[in-house]
Amino acid sequence: MIDVKGTVTSAGSRYIATHSKPATADAECLKIARQRNVWFVGKTNLGELGLGISGANNFFGTPLNPVRPKLRLVPGGSSSGSAVAVASGMADVAFGTDTAGSIRVPAACCGVVGLKTTFGLISTKGVVPISSYALDTVGPIAKDIPHLIEGMDLLQEGFAGHYRKVAATMPSGRALRVGRLYIPGTDPVVDQAVDNALAAAGFRVVRLNEQFAKEWDQANKDGTKVAAASGWLTDGWYLDKSGINGITKAAIRLGKLNFNNGFEEALARRAGWQKTLRKTFESVDLIATPTLLGLPPSISFMGRSAILELRVLRIQNTVAVNFAGNPAIAMPIPANFPRAPLSSLQLIAPPRHEAELLRAGQIVESKVWETPLGQWSKAQ
Repeated sequence: MIDVKGTVTSAGSRYIATHSKPATADAECLKIARQRNVWFVGKTNLGELGLGISGANNFFGTPLNPVRPKLRLVPGGSSSGSAVAVASGMADVAFGTDTAGSIRVPAACCGVVGLKTTFGLISTKGVVPISSYALDTVGPIAKDIPHLIEGMDLLQEGFAGHYRKVAATMPSGRALRVGRLYIPGTDPVVDQAVDNALAAAGFRVVRLNEQFAKEWDQANKDGTKVAAASGWLTDGWYLDKSGINGITKAAIRLGKLNFNNGFEEALARRAGWQKTLRKTFESVDLIATPTLLGLPPSISFMGRSAILELRVLRIQNTVAVNFAGNPAIAMPIPANFPRAPLSSLQLIAPPRHEAELLRAGQIVESKVWETPLGQWSKAQ
């Protein structure tokens, strides 16, 4: 999705890979990395046009999730290749795009850390758009918080220095007020894992009320509608192109249906949701939820399917953040799942508070794996 000079920006599509010329310039978000002579290992795969949530790709091949390989867990999408590249040790940092969860979902599936940045903070010039007017963001994925800080420093000049100043004022989690949001339908193992992680970090946890939960649910629905409709607005002209996957075309058609049924009303509710979050952040510093409501499903040998996309969509818990434009991090935490003993914590912050968000994440990371459950998860 991100232009690299001299390389075709395929967006995971056979049609685009076949019919497009190489990019004539790098995307704006690569400027700092180029200036610092960072070693670009390669480009990463993703779900076609960034419209899938499973991360599967039947043309280029689906990136293999290294978490319990025999289980063939979905890598998560759309930035599946970025998460797998980091999780398998091919790269220290990867960049991805996040319109409705496309950094955090693969990070959660692959047991790594991913940051969805504040909308508008990082330039998307030279990035294949889905919803450039409302939802699209660029962010880093890494194996741990220190590497994620390095990745963010390659996207925003001076970030590492700013982070050090924030970290100096936040030596522990005791002063942080964290609003805990419980989502109906979450696997109890996931909820327990999130609660354990927050307790290990020493945060002052405040349970958010049912009214906020209802507004979160509405924001998820509205954000999903806007994201789907944006896919139609941006990619509708691909419908008559041979070489575009049938499931991708179905997603585009669904986007058209969403555009014609409630799109403007959903978009109009965005300001109200942003106001709700601003008010909530007057009483808490962060909001904590699961990134995924359950264990990622396994992918069949048939590859991408509509059923697979729906199964991942049912456990996705990320879209409300994109709808507001706030930054959020997804990070692995130990969980008592015998098949794959990890889950993912999502922490959300006010706009442009990425440094504070990553500091909180580092506190969690430094504590949670030293708990008995964390030690057990490592042993698995």
